[in-house]
Amino acid sequence: MLDTVREIETPEGIALRLRAAGALPRAQAWMVDMLLRMGVFMLAMIPLSLFGMGGNGLAMLLLFALTWAYSVVCEVWLGGQTLGKRALGLRVVNADGTPVTWLPSVVRNLLRVVDVLPGVYGVGLVSTLIDPYARRLGDIVAGTMVIHAIELPAGQQVPTLAAVPLPVVLVADEQAALVEFAERSGQLTLQRQEELANLLTPLTGRNDSAAVRQLIGHANWLLGRP
Repeated sequence: MLDTVREIETPEGIALRLRAAGALPRAQAWMVDMLLRMGVFMLAMIPLSLFGMGGNGLAMLLLFALTWAYSVVCEVWLGGQTLGKRALGLRVVNADGTPVTWLPSVVRNLLRVVDVLPGVYGVGLVSTLIDPYARRLGDIVAGTMVIHAIELPAGQQVPTLAAVPLPVVLVADEQAALVEFAERSGQLTLQRQEELANLLTPLTGRNDSAAVRQLIGHANWLLGRP
């Protein structure tokens, strides 16, 4: 399944573009997590083996925690990322783009027992190939999805337009606000872009779409682009 984009418009008029992660990067993240958990368990078994039956009991508790609690705790406390997902630049979020919470995380991870059938995540793989957002069954039931979460460096999200020098000198905070508007312009509806740009008509001397382009041109100038 190729990575696909899910577009969600928030009540504030911001259009979120969530790039769903396909089966391959998700499998790679799962493998990293599996190797990490195996490493932790094997290291812990060295001292636990010295305590006989008591050590075996503690080993079983550790194995349970690594199998069932690890993913849930990481997803809720580390912003939707297990260590494997962080290494691959992936993140679990709710289907509306909000951070995943305890109940959805518990549900999606408990349903791994179904996704893993009949072996090597057979059900989960078929589900990611069929679902338009590459979700396994656990994600569909829990209302979650796995997305690419790698952030672009500051300024790199500004659309490239011909640089337009500013007609007046702006203070640092005003310059930062102008660049931030240009960065977020792709996440806003056209109507919201124009509404915000029209507030700066005294600066641009333009209205609506022309004002938006002018502000983005100013942002390119501030970033030192030609």
